[in-house]
Amino acid sequence: METRRSKRGRREANPSSEEEEHVDTDTCRKKKISSPKLDFFDALPDDLVLSVLSNLSSAADSPSDLIAISLTCKRMKELGRNEAVLKKASRKAVSIRAEKWSEPAHRFLISCCDAGNIHACYFLGMIRFYCLGLRGSGAALMARAALGSHAAAAFSLAVVRFNGSGGPAASRNPRAGFVLAARAALLGHVDAIREVGHCFLDGHGAPACSSLGRRFLVNASARELLAGSSGSGSDPTWILEDRASDPDPVNGFIREWFGSASDADGLRMCSNGGCGRRETRKHEFRRCAACGRVNYCSRACQARHWSDGGHKDTCREVEADVDAWAPDGGDVGDVDGSHGGE
Repeated sequence: METRRSKRGRREANPSSEEEEHVDTDTCRKKKISSPKLDFFDALPDDLVLSVLSNLSSAADSPSDLIAISLTCKRMKELGRNEAVLKKASRKAVSIRAEKWSEPAHRFLISCCDAGNIHACYFLGMIRFYCLGLRGSGAALMARAALGSHAAAAFSLAVVRFNGSGGPAASRNPRAGFVLAARAALLGHVDAIREVGHCFLDGHGAPACSSLGRRFLVNASARELLAGSSGSGSDPTWILEDRASDPDPVNGFIREWFGSASDADGLRMCSNGGCGRRETRKHEFRRCAACGRVNYCSRACQARHWSDGGHKDTCREVEADVDAWAPDGGDVGDVDGSHGGE
């Protein structure tokens, strides 16, 4: 009772204190309700966000991963177009399907090329050279990627030089093709290593040296064996740049682009299913000297199709038929699938 009387006495003695107390409580409640929520993402500096986006871009498995990032918010859309992010985009992040090809996709690849992405330079260069018929700009983009130590781009330019693609047959340059193939071989490209080996064996663009040629061919076969066994155990990425189990997406793009209409104008596709290159003029690719039913853009594709594509069996069937028809041993060419002239 004494406590209540003392409180009542204090209220009667100072009646304004209670009103001030109510006012302060209401003011604090209003401030708490109207105070905005703190967004921690907006507080992050741009440099930190760009670093995270660059790492995500380098590990992206498809172009849709980058698109999903840009759709998150306005800030992510702006930072996702930064040169630092586009330059580090992975090979799969710039690998567009032929059925998804459009003007926005073309602009996306151009933006990646302008940022200095060598994968995009190679991908767009191949599309322009073989699909769009823009030979000059396509070769320039592939050359830019090759200068950036892109092995597949250097080997593609070697194939162009060997065949004189995009020009007359007289524009073939075996010496330049050998130099480009040797550069790709130094970068670890398996098909380029095999091509260099055949160049030394045949003296095509390089001095003939059978021992050196055999060493390159053995090296290429050993790398393919390592690539085939890397899935079950350790992954020797230090010795392999181009794996047989991981084909280049741009080759699939070219195959999808032309489809079944590849022979409508008399131009042939490379018979190696994993290649996808198409002739730029008639009789550009060479045929198998034994059966004459298949053609290849390079000796590397020929060797791969001979062992992996099953041409060894079909070519031997042709040989057996010819021997049955000409038992006196008629000339059927090299059964190992060596190139024959047109």
